[in-house]
Amino acid sequence: MAASPTNPYSEAGVDTAAGDLAVELMKSSVRATHGPEVLGGVGGFAGLFDASALRDFRRPLLATSTDGVGTKVAIAQAIDKHDTIGQDLVGMVVDDIVVVGAKPLFMTDYIACGKVVPQRIADIVRGIAEACSATGTALVGGETAEHPGLLGPRDYDVAGAATGVVEADAILGAERVQDGDAVLAVASSGLHSNGYSLVRHIVTNAGIGYGDNAADFGTTWGEALLEPTRLYTLPLLRLISALDGGVHSLSHVTGGGIAANLARVLPQGSWAEVDRSTWSPSPVFRVLSDIAGSTLESAEGTWNLGIGFLAIVSADKKDAAITALEAEGMPAWQVGTVGFGPRPAGEFEQGAKGVNGGAVRLVGAYADSAGGHDRERTK
Repeated sequence: MAASPTNPYSEAGVDTAAGDLAVELMKSSVRATHGPEVLGGVGGFAGLFDASALRDFRRPLLATSTDGVGTKVAIAQAIDKHDTIGQDLVGMVVDDIVVVGAKPLFMTDYIACGKVVPQRIADIVRGIAEACSATGTALVGGETAEHPGLLGPRDYDVAGAATGVVEADAILGAERVQDGDAVLAVASSGLHSNGYSLVRHIVTNAGIGYGDNAADFGTTWGEALLEPTRLYTLPLLRLISALDGGVHSLSHVTGGGIAANLARVLPQGSWAEVDRSTWSPSPVFRVLSDIAGSTLESAEGTWNLGIGFLAIVSADKKDAAITALEAEGMPAWQVGTVGFGPRPAGEFEQGAKGVNGGAVRLVGAYADSAGGHDRERTK
């Protein structure tokens, strides 16, 4: 009997059948994000989104963002838990779009892996789809690429891109900021998806395994460090609408920390001091800093330290903003005030990410965990 012909692509390490099975497993999750604007279903070469709804805009501007999750995926791989990484991806991508006041329309994702494990890919995409649904975003397409020899069998990376729309005269930004505006903080759910190279360095140097029990968190280290990114899009869009011009600019606190990201959305000539005493960083930041033998202040350019978003709002609407955010389950509080003209003596951070912007520094000492407020702070 003649031997069955071999598949040279399979011999090279690429399993197209596994890829097809992964698509089948993820179909229902992806379809759940589709409204009538999405055409063509799952599996096409391109996602289709009906743009006729944009006719209702006077001057629609499209906003776009792309990002990944970074080395947080290494922890997911280490403990074989992949159902939260998708939310991290959506948070990193879609929550950047709302910074300009845009409503997200659709998103695509890209997963590169050393070996397609269908259930693992389906878990990742299910997390992306669920987070897309939670932010009002259609997941219209994606790609899973198998890269044997470049990535190990357990390795993968994820990235995504999204598009949103905003009315031209409704764009938020530094040009709207006024003297005396309140700087409001909105709590993070933890580390989100930034600074994980530092996190992994601290954990590894301490000889901690991700499967080890973390007494401070009541779970394993891996599970604690995979706490998914909080999603801000819809609550912030509702806040923008409710305050009717009262929200002037927004900042997503990601890489670079609080000061750098706030400076990007303030105008040149303005300044703000963020008062550390108004909140207590979440336990995860304190525990990691203690293990590393470092201070919270030394990580201010790396971690969000309990603040996931900053909103600059008119002073007369700050109380209404805090009330509205907390009604959405988003703890919020005032951390500072925007000033113009001469600023206090001392060093300020300015010029982050290529944007000259305003000048920002953190002042005072963090509230202690007993007398202050953790990540679920209310005021």
